[in-house]
Amino acid sequence: QVQLVESGGGLVQAGGSLRLSCVASGRTISMGWFRRAPGKEREFVAYAPWRGGSVYYADSVKGRFTISRDDAKNTGYLQMSSLKPEDTAVYHCASHRSGNYWLSSSYDYWGQGTQVTVSS
Repeated sequence: QVQLVESGGGLVQAGGSLRLSCVASGRTISMGWFRRAPGKEREFVAYAPWRGGSVYYADSVKGRFTISRDDAKNTGYLQMSSLKPEDTAVYHCASHRSGNYWLSSSYDYWGQGTQVTVSS
């Protein structure tokens, strides 16, 4: 099995930046990031396959967020810049199993989540 632990969330002003970390144990994974805002459905944010190649972003974060990884540390990162109040949510990293990367049902293991709050 895979265990995932997120960190790096917090309170930031609009326009600011924040970097989330996700430490994975068990095996090298293709990592996705999802978020859930109050009263809203879980939303796909970004995805990076373990073999490398193209990474993918939701249109709402494209150009502002960057997904990366450090395989030596078994850690994935989500660098968030130009943050907006609508980015406020609990962010989860997850291990991709199979299927479409933008669907939460394609992931088998999830971190506990880290809160990101963006003030106006």
